Amino acid sequence: MSQGAPVVQGEGFVLRPWTLDDRESLLRHANDEGVSRGLSDRFPFPYTVNDANNFLSHPVEAPSVVLAIEIDGEAVGGIGLRPGEDTLRIGGQLGYWLGRRYWGMGIMSRIVPRWCEYVFASYGFERLQATVLSNNPASARVLEKSGFVREGTLRRAAIKRNEVFDLWMYAMLRPQPDSSRRNS
Repeated sequence: MSQGAPVVQGEGFVLRPWTLDDRESLLRHANDEGVSRGLSDRFPFPYTVNDANNFLSHPVEAPSVVLAIEIDGEAVGGIGLRPGEDTLRIGGQLGYWLGRRYWGMGIMSRIVPRWCEYVFASYGFERLQATVLSNNPASARVLEKSGFVREGTLRRAAIKRNEVFDLWMYAMLRPQPDSSRRNS
């Protein structure tokens, strides 16, 4: 889907570009109200054949990156990065989703740190951040297990299905080299 997009391998998963061949698995995993519940409205529910065709045939524009999460040869979710702009260009916004069948297995807690490691090495960012709707504590736990720190709450900042939610802001800073060795 996106020429020159990265392929990132990890324990039991591959992050790779979406392809037109992913349509059936995308529909199977994305057309789930529970998956959609914690995501922005850009991710529709119901998730239709037209939604899948539009997504797969219209690549995300660079510099943003959206990859499929492949497990056992099937696309079962997605992860992406939207680089900051202007004065926020030293960081990026992380987003992800995973099909319900794979929830509760610790999979995202393996994927997110590996993705962040790749992003810091490839983009040179100082900061990665992610926001989580307050109705999605499982996603907050994924970020915390992955080394993100909750920096604050944007009160009554988001609306999903006519319900207003707080938005939790999480961030991870670029790992710094061990300075203790330089000072000895």
